[in-house]
Amino acid sequence: MAISTSETILPRSISGPALKAVDGNRTIERKTRPVFVVGCHRSGTNLLYDTLLSAGGFAVYRGYLPVYKMLVPRFGSLATRENRKKTLAAWIRSKGFRRSGMDAEQLRGKVLDECRTAGEFIRIVMGGIARKQSVARWALYDPDNLLYIPRIREELPEALFVHIIRDGRDVALSLSTMRGFRPFPWNQKPQGLVPTALYWEWMVRQGRQHGLRVPADYLEVRYEELVCDPRGTCIKLGEFLDHDLNYDRIQQASLGSLRQSNSSFLEDSERKTSIERWRSKLSDWDVNSLEAVIGGYLRELGYPLSSAAQALKPGLREKLMRALYFKLLNTKFWLKTQTPAGRLTNLGALEISESPEPPEAE
Repeated sequence: MAISTSETILPRSISGPALKAVDGNRTIERKTRPVFVVGCHRSGTNLLYDTLLSAGGFAVYRGYLPVYKMLVPRFGSLATRENRKKTLAAWIRSKGFRRSGMDAEQLRGKVLDECRTAGEFIRIVMGGIARKQSVARWALYDPDNLLYIPRIREELPEALFVHIIRDGRDVALSLSTMRGFRPFPWNQKPQGLVPTALYWEWMVRQGRQHGLRVPADYLEVRYEELVCDPRGTCIKLGEFLDHDLNYDRIQQASLGSLRQSNSSFLEDSERKTSIERWRSKLSDWDVNSLEAVIGGYLRELGYPLSSAAQALKPGLREKLMRALYFKLLNTKFWLKTQTPAGRLTNLGALEISESPEPPEAE
């Protein structure tokens, strides 16, 4: 896979003042600052997260903490004590809490007394996990936090963001195979590939627009580079994070997806076969359809196209689809985050237990 190096964003300098962040009256050294691993789904976020955890020095947390995506839209701003109680009640019954190893009453006391924002909720939970494991740093995995970088930055000014980007044709193939994005009913064939590709472009564009506003604390990593040159990628990541990402130690630990692939194509035993899988899995018609709608952005990111130049010019149909899906995605996000429609957010992914939560201490 040849990606134009001129398009690849390298780590920003971490010399001088960038080594530290100021949060209120606290000065936080870069080597202890929290890390948010983000990216479009099926772009390698799991692989990147497990690479960091395998290096050591980060709290090992295998749970889900969708505060911005689910809990705040469902229960409202955490500035209100009643909302904090409802949020906490749901979280304490979730699979993520059960995996955290935290004490429910200690967590309840800190959240009810000290928490006023979603960022503070994350800091309390992840900071508690890190202290329990006697490490100074934590990283959080959630692809969708890509959309919330401005809010995270406002509420956790010490946060660092690593955005992993993958070829949109491979993402569309993987997501549509797993039915990870639900297009309109009239766009189900072929496999919802084109709508899924537009979802990929929308996600990546959103993340880059947000991240490039905080360049010193934002890094883009290519999935293809992480797979084909993991040692070199770990060096870049380590410089950006000010963290020792020793590749030999990472290989020895091999946590999570480093040990067992979470590929949507289980017949592929080698991770490198996930690069440009679209060439062998998709027909020429499918590839041309994808490149007609996202070809411009693929080229902007440095991914070479397969189709003839004249076949890539989007026609009226492609232009209408782009406008329609981008409008749909922007509207859904606005409704969820800015209106009471967020109260309808499904919490199913939290895997909430039916057992009652512990009573609130007086």
